[in-house]
Amino acid sequence: MLANQPYWNPVLETADPERLRALQLKKFKKIFRWAYDQSRFHRALYDRAGIGPEDIRNREDIRHVPKVEKSMMRDIQRKDPFPYGDALCVPLEAVTAFRQTSGTTGQPVYQADTWQDWEWWAECWAFILWAQGYRPSDRVFIPFGYNIFVAFWAGHYAAEKIGCEVVPGGVLDTQARILKIQELKATAMMATPTYVLGMADTAIRKMGIDPSGLGIKKITCAGEPGASIPATKKRMQNAWNARVFDHAGATEIGAWSFECEAQPGGMHVNDAFFLVEIEDMETGEIIDEPGRRGKMIITALDRFAQPCVRFDAKDIIEWDTATCACGRTFRLIKGGVVGRADDITKVKGVLLAPSAIEEVVRSIDGLGDEYEVIVDKLGDVDRIKLKVELQSGQEDRVKAIEGQLKDRLRLKTNLGYRIEFYDYGRLPRYDVKARRFKDMRKH
Repeated sequence: MLANQPYWNPVLETADPERLRALQLKKFKKIFRWAYDQSRFHRALYDRAGIGPEDIRNREDIRHVPKVEKSMMRDIQRKDPFPYGDALCVPLEAVTAFRQTSGTTGQPVYQADTWQDWEWWAECWAFILWAQGYRPSDRVFIPFGYNIFVAFWAGHYAAEKIGCEVVPGGVLDTQARILKIQELKATAMMATPTYVLGMADTAIRKMGIDPSGLGIKKITCAGEPGASIPATKKRMQNAWNARVFDHAGATEIGAWSFECEAQPGGMHVNDAFFLVEIEDMETGEIIDEPGRRGKMIITALDRFAQPCVRFDAKDIIEWDTATCACGRTFRLIKGGVVGRADDITKVKGVLLAPSAIEEVVRSIDGLGDEYEVIVDKLGDVDRIKLKVELQSGQEDRVKAIEGQLKDRLRLKTNLGYRIEFYDYGRLPRYDVKARRFKDMRKH
């Protein structure tokens, strides 16, 4: 592969949209039949709905296929064939990789993959990294604790696949990772937005090292919506003097979308490997037109050990009207993943997405990166409190910063907040996914 070629797979990435749609239908028929024939769980689900492989004739028919929710997977697992249960479509002997979800929203879901499935994971990531400018000349540092969670495992293998040199950060602590980046002159890395900002903070405050001088030129983020939030992206880019790219994926799904070098204000769906639908959260209608947000229903078209067929991912997205200057014909989702349906809640009758609060907090000079949101009730009245940290030397600007915060929050979210200021370093720090939004009304 030529390093100056803009696409990892130009045939698929620049295919005529109608050809891509035809390919998706062909692949959906195949994975649907596979799941129906090989999985006791899927066959029972589809039989109850009165639908079978012969009923899928066109794209409209796909909308009648029942959705799968994470709770269903939890219910059938930890049974024979242990530990995957009735969704497994291959003999246990064919399973070569185990991963599980983080369990932040309940009992973890186990994910089985064959060697072929894992090669597919790496190929999905190869599309991502090549689109973000990774090339064989890059030395990629991956600062995450290699564990049972999928995290950046597939990103590691994809980086090797496209010819990069990979340095696994594994059991090193944050300071040791920073020193290793400095020692080896790494040019790229992958991490959650929380950890990208946390590493920069550690370098500056504990080590006296300016991360912008370490030579990192590209950072790929995942796990949180931060890299698609302009204020958070700006903070990361300024801290590291690097371009920051977003990506979205999940253990049960795969690496389904990515931001390219053109950075069009959203992410491409990998339409060659995934079928993404957007469902209205109130009516259940499938949204085809741009400009309307809904939750994502997704099918991984080439993953066979434990199929992902019309999975209710609960990610909130919307189609974009724009085409991308990069030349890819893969569809764009505007602004990336806005949040999760589980996280979007009503406060005082107003729908609130936590990502909107993040955008405001990180757009204000003088505030640290960390914050915490607490929603509770006083009697029958909702209350919302925002805890923020002041950067050192900003004590004299508290009133001005508080005024900015309240005004921008009111404009962005249509809600009033009680603001609490803390000294820098007082709020919790997170190494992987952060949990900054706490709805105490659910307890």
